[in-house]
Amino acid sequence: MNARWQQAVVIFNLLATIAWLAWQWPRSPLMALAGVAAALALFGLVLGLQFVTMLRVNRSDPAPRPSWRQLASAWLAEARLALVVFGWRQPFRHSAVPDWLPPLAPGQRATRRGVVLVHGFLCNRGFWLPWMAALRERGHAYVAVTLEPAFGSMDDYAATVDGAVQRVTEATGMAPVVVGHSMGGLVARAWLRSLAPDTAAARMHRVITLGTPHGGTWAGRFSRSVNGQQMALGGDWVQQLQQDEPAARAARFICWYSNCDNIVFPAGTAMLLGADNRLVEGVAHMQMAFDPAVMGACLEEIARG
Repeated sequence: MNARWQQAVVIFNLLATIAWLAWQWPRSPLMALAGVAAALALFGLVLGLQFVTMLRVNRSDPAPRPSWRQLASAWLAEARLALVVFGWRQPFRHSAVPDWLPPLAPGQRATRRGVVLVHGFLCNRGFWLPWMAALRERGHAYVAVTLEPAFGSMDDYAATVDGAVQRVTEATGMAPVVVGHSMGGLVARAWLRSLAPDTAAARMHRVITLGTPHGGTWAGRFSRSVNGQQMALGGDWVQQLQQDEPAARAARFICWYSNCDNIVFPAGTAMLLGADNRLVEGVAHMQMAFDPAVMGACLEEIARG
């Protein structure tokens, strides 16, 4: 499970920090704290370089240019979320909240549509913890998948998504809404491609994507994993996926994209031709999944049934 290597990274960093403090504190408390601050600054610098690269690549994109205030806010929000998501939710809380499929009496039909949650690259189902709480509070059954192996082909994840869709459909009597963040939106499309067109149309009600590189992303060129290479900007895999899809399918997609997405850029690559493409300004990549306005709009769409 990909949570294990994330646990190992977190524990290693904690032990290294403790060892550094134990070594340096007797000599100089100021030096000990400065070393910790330097490590955090390096993390912030690497994240900042993503935003700088995004700005340069987005110069030719029609999305509006973000203000410096928007960039700073997005950078701070993404830094905080990276620590929370990769330092706590995914390594240690990925199985803390189970899928919620409330049983129905024989012949009974659910009054609210269910949801399948599909995470992105290097993530697991723990990414969706705030969504799980919100969906259950509103009475929506849900299944959150973990895509494994972490660096496999997106085509091989189709069976995992199909099983989740089947479980939600059986629990509610209705085709679910599929919500995908980042790579998860492409996985949802790969799942639909694996089905016959008529079957695909009946198996899902709508697909909502959040910062999904439908046209690939600039950073994909540097990946050495199978799924990372599949997300290369304008790459063979994303182009073939577009060619294989029925023209009318995109009309059932809502695609959120941002002018401050530090992972998926140019910004327009998160749009899907023929879909309901919605721009949210000043929101970073992970932040998009938890932005109150975006999350609220998605929950309203899910409740609309």
